[in-house]
Amino acid sequence: MNPLPVDVEAGKTYWWCRCGLAAQQPFCDGSHKGGDSSPLKFTPVHGGRIWLCACKRTATPPYCDGSHAREAAGLADAAPRTK
Repeated sequence: MNPLPVDVEAGKTYWWCRCGLAAQQPFCDGSHKGGDSSPLKFTPVHGGRIWLCACKRTATPPYCDGSHAREAAGLADAAPRTK
């Protein structure tokens, strides 16, 4: 799953979906309730376009680190799914 481009505002709080169940990825909509996952709160320092992880395997949540590409290539060092 490719990263999602998102325009953000500096200083605004966002909630990134960690479980992958939200209908409006990459942001949380509460679909995780009842499970063991919870959203990640983040506040960008700078506004503008950022790339948020959609595969949920990034080592730098909520930002994409290329784990989706390593996984697609079948490389063993793909980062584990974040919790």
